[in-house]
Amino acid sequence: MSDPSDPIGRAIQACRRHFVHAALFSAFLNLLYLAPTLYMLQVYDRVVPTRGAATLAMLTAILATAVLTLAALDLVRTRLLVRASARLDRDLAGPILDALLRVPAAGRARTTIVLREFDTFRQTMTGVGVLALFDLPWAPLYIIVCFLLHPAIAALALVGAILLSGLSWLNERGTAEPIKNANQSAQLAYTGIDATLAASGVVGALGMRQAMVRRHLRDRRASSALTIDATFRSAGYTSAIKALRLMLQSLALGLGALLAIEGKISLGSLFAASLLVSRALQPIELVNGAWKNIIQARAAYRALADLFATRGALRRPTQLPDPVGALSVENLAVASPAGDRAILHNIRFDLAAGESLGIIGPSGAGKSTLVKAIAGIVPGAQGSVRLDGAALEDWPEEQLGRAIGYVPQEPMLFRGTIKENIARFQTELLPPGVLDTEVVRAAKLCGAHDFILRLPNAYETELGWGGVGLSVGQAQRITLARALFGAPPLLILDEPNASLDADGEKQLAAALEELRANKVTIIIVAHRVGILASVDKLMFLRDGKMELFGARNAVLARLSAKPAAAGQAPDAVDQAPDAVDQGAAPAHPIVPAQ
Repeated sequence: MSDPSDPIGRAIQACRRHFVHAALFSAFLNLLYLAPTLYMLQVYDRVVPTRGAATLAMLTAILATAVLTLAALDLVRTRLLVRASARLDRDLAGPILDALLRVPAAGRARTTIVLREFDTFRQTMTGVGVLALFDLPWAPLYIIVCFLLHPAIAALALVGAILLSGLSWLNERGTAEPIKNANQSAQLAYTGIDATLAASGVVGALGMRQAMVRRHLRDRRASSALTIDATFRSAGYTSAIKALRLMLQSLALGLGALLAIEGKISLGSLFAASLLVSRALQPIELVNGAWKNIIQARAAYRALADLFATRGALRRPTQLPDPVGALSVENLAVASPAGDRAILHNIRFDLAAGESLGIIGPSGAGKSTLVKAIAGIVPGAQGSVRLDGAALEDWPEEQLGRAIGYVPQEPMLFRGTIKENIARFQTELLPPGVLDTEVVRAAKLCGAHDFILRLPNAYETELGWGGVGLSVGQAQRITLARALFGAPPLLILDEPNASLDADGEKQLAAALEELRANKVTIIIVAHRVGILASVDKLMFLRDGKMELFGARNAVLARLSAKPAAAGQAPDAVDQAPDAVDQGAAPAHPIVPAQ
């Protein structure tokens, strides 16, 4: 039984019937492959000496039936393997894509080509190499038949099989590591090219095109050199195996002739010996020829296993009551992707449902990392983030996703229509038209509805990856609408006004007021703090540490008092207290640096 938590094991177990039947058909095929040999043997030993035309006709009819059956079985075997490949794709492609989306960004460089490796694995499962592996166990059958002709012929076939197997083992030993290194180098080169193509506009604008072309050519040359080295090593063994098999086939004919001269075998056995020895050795040669693909398939299997190990076992938490937005961050620390330093240190604060928080601080203070941790995008090294008292990992993923609206620092849209992007692609899961009302509501709330209607196809306008087809400001409004879709009780905005014009910022401020009236908990990271005019609380971060936290006006007063006391200008970006309305704010204590 396969491990229920192992997607690869489950998929292979589901295909087990296909492989078992393919192996069974291989058994019948190898028995039928004896038909031409027996036909030749009977023609030379029975038909020719007796001039038996009727016997020849009967033997020919039997041969034709055997060959037609052989062709049918071979077709069925191939179709079984193709079906197994399709079943693997159906059962594993989804879990692989899901696992890729769960892998932390730090470990994603290697996994971006896992699907390409998976396709290599599937194709190998239907290729010549696997068919040869199915035929390989039947090589002893042909050696036994050779023994029935004469022990010397069987000995020649056995020695030949041992020699070819030895060369194949040397080939595997000598080429496995070079092929592995060549594949890894090629995959890294492809990954680098993909990343550069994704930023081709920036590359061209900064005059980096020729430099990047040269860099990628250098990577390709390094990869090509490793591939050539691996190919040269394999070619030597492959050529030797081909030459040895041809030599053994000819030697079998010569040995048969010698035995026939001595009267130890018949004339028919002379030609049958050559065919049998060739058939006994052919699977070994085919396996060696397909060895590179077999090694790649094995490496692909390991890559898939590593991917699912990185993802870890999937938890299925209990469905909880829909949250109202109460947030608690408890002693949160976040490490760098390399794990060599802490980006955030001991962050702790609470927000009641419906409260709003502004986060400010100099560049590199960890503001974006903090909101990513609150949204569950980056894991915490210690501490926890709790929504309505439950840690984020204790919420079912889909339920938590519906409860959080997140706007990243850079607008991030996907290929598809504007409606699909705003609806978080829930259009893939629900009947057409079900989400239209909610999509329009979210777009109106953030002021995106009017400009969407002016586009050629309105909400059905197709976007490219990254929102190609929209201006940066328009893309940011679509991102805001996506965050507001479904009326989540917790809204996290990372510099939501960075690309908005004055009108867009006014519409955003009005939307935030409406959300506050609806008791939505709001967290806003901002450099332009005009958007923080109505927040309840303010947090000041520096070097990953929470230096101040409390009522907005009280924190601003402390920020302005610190540099004044030192005779310096405030060093927080755009955080002069006159940039924010100094109206009344709820009285919250200030939390100083610990």
